[in-house]
Amino acid sequence: MELPPLRVRKAETAPAGGTLPASVFAAYRRAETRLAHSAPGCRLRWQLLAAIGQVESGQAGGGRVDAEGRTLTPIRGPRLDGVGFALIRDSDGGAYDGDTVYDRAVGPMQFIPSTWAVWGVDGNGDGRADPHNVFDAALAAGRYLCAGGRDLSVPGDLDAAILGYNHSGAYLRTVRAWFAYFLEGHRVVPDAVAAGGASPEPEAGRPVRREPSPSARPAGDGSGTPSPSPTPSEPRPTHSTPSAEPSAAPLVPLPDPELAPPAEDMLPSTALLPGNEKNPMVAAPSTTATTGR
Repeated sequence: MELPPLRVRKAETAPAGGTLPASVFAAYRRAETRLAHSAPGCRLRWQLLAAIGQVESGQAGGGRVDAEGRTLTPIRGPRLDGVGFALIRDSDGGAYDGDTVYDRAVGPMQFIPSTWAVWGVDGNGDGRADPHNVFDAALAAGRYLCAGGRDLSVPGDLDAAILGYNHSGAYLRTVRAWFAYFLEGHRVVPDAVAAGGASPEPEAGRPVRREPSPSARPAGDGSGTPSPSPTPSEPRPTHSTPSAEPSAAPLVPLPDPELAPPAEDMLPSTALLPGNEKNPMVAAPSTTATTGR
């Protein structure tokens, strides 16, 4: 997993690794706004979605999306056939991952179909929830991170949310480093440009990122060793096989009725939460020795 680049003092020679494609950036901001209404106590910041999106898919392959936010080519993780990865048999008839025998993680935020069935949501108002659409995937990822009444401004809740996405100490440290990096500043570029070698001008009104913190350390020992959830409301690890028990996680509290969100923004209350220590729902950049993948 790649850490953020160190700052180069001259802005014109700053590395392109921290740039954000316009559509991907818009998706993260839209998800932040919607969750600010539907789950105000979560305090999700779009920079956390950007950090996860960087690690999972390189910001949808540098913004390789169409005008609606759908990836130009499918982003699929490894086949989850039990050989070096968790064993997860097909759950979607190949509808999302093109595989009718085993599941694969899909889309810019790398959801496996069984997880998407619980957390998928329409983020761009086109009437369908599509894990290959960056607007849908970003909002779904935000909903998952906010599950169980988490307050992501609390370091312990933030770590638990990231580990829920991928129960790996290396993954936690990497996402934390990118999160700190994006909090320091960002640059927005046209779609499908961010992955190239050019260093476009910073977005108007946005600072060129300052010294990042690639060595940012999370709370805890960061060993990646799975441990049981301390309370029934703690979400199980993400992107994996469904758990045998229904989640007891409460709904994230809603704001005043006049600010009530669309029904699809409501977090699942009785749905099964996918969970498995060997989380397969990651793209190649997330593969580490810690997870054995």
